[in-house]
Amino acid sequence: MSFFISDAIAEAAPAAAGQADPLASLILPIGLVVLFYFFLIRPQSKRQKEHKEMVSGLQKGEEVITSGGLLGKITNVGENFVTMEISKDACIHVQKNSIQAIMPKGTIKEQQ
Repeated sequence: MSFFISDAIAEAAPAAAGQADPLASLILPIGLVVLFYFFLIRPQSKRQKEHKEMVSGLQKGEEVITSGGLLGKITNVGENFVTMEISKDACIHVQKNSIQAIMPKGTIKEQQ
C-alpha cells in the first residue's frame, strides 16, 4: 500500500488531528446557542408576554378576532372565558387565550 500513499503522510494525519485546541472546538456550539437565543427564543417569549397582557386587559364592548377567524364584540368577560356577539342575537363563549387580536372600533360595521 505504500505505493499509493507515502508513509510520512499517512503517519502525520492522526498526529495533527490530536493537537486541536479544545477552546476552538467550543466556539461553534456556543455561537449557535447565542444565535438561537436572539433569533428564536427571545422574540417568542416577547410575543407571549404581549399576548398575555392583551388577554388580561380585555373589556366589554371591544371588537376582537379569534384564532379561528371569528369576528365579534365582547359582551361579557369572565375569568377564563368571554362571551362574544358574532351577529344579532347570536352569542358564543370562547376561551380568552383563543382571542388573537383586538380590532379597531367599527370593524364589524365595515364587514356588514
